[in-house]
Amino acid sequence: MIQLHHLNHSRSQRIIWLLEELELNYELIKHQRDPDTDLAPASLKQVHPLGKAPVLIDDELKLAESGAIIDYLAQRYGPQLLPDKDSAAWWDYVYWLHYAEGSLMPPLVMRLVFDKVQAAPVPFFVRPIINKIVEGVDKAFLHQQIHSQLNFVADHLSCHDWILGEHFSAADIQMSFPLEAAMHHPKWAAAYPRLKSYVAQIQARPAYLRALAKGGDYRYGPNTQP
Repeated sequence: MIQLHHLNHSRSQRIIWLLEELELNYELIKHQRDPDTDLAPASLKQVHPLGKAPVLIDDELKLAESGAIIDYLAQRYGPQLLPDKDSAAWWDYVYWLHYAEGSLMPPLVMRLVFDKVQAAPVPFFVRPIINKIVEGVDKAFLHQQIHSQLNFVADHLSCHDWILGEHFSAADIQMSFPLEAAMHHPKWAAAYPRLKSYVAQIQARPAYLRALAKGGDYRYGPNTQP
């Protein structure tokens, strides 16, 4: 029996989605973020030393990292979600599998951290200093990095139905989390209509909706706040 350790409002939501797409039997073990710190609970450290989700257990195998889990599940149970290994499309799949977390997600996480820093309670005389630092980094680096990545993905999807072309694949599942996160910023959603429509396309899949019902609260899902 497959077990998935899932943390609410996290990347592990897309692993539930993949399990639903593959119609596999699995046990979902839920962990809730600490309401005060918004961090993962200590219970996850009993599963994996880093105390993060997702963690997949399949018989004797214990696997962390979303990309590795998606690749494992697709190769073992869902070849229909992968291109032929002898085709050029295989390396497109490998590229997007790594791109999602290696290139697209880091500047989005940075933006989230800065948003939290700006929203944190601090003495009034410190607030202008914090705002000036954040605005300076945003102007000099972060804004350009985020829009460079979003433009790249939007250009790619302008001539593709899905990440790998005409057919839905495991690459779409890996790419879902950063694009959902990005499209919950109203200005970015307005600036990138193709990315917005792609996310809506993802969120309309029956397996996605089943996963959402099973996973519980999901900050980047439909009808939620970023």
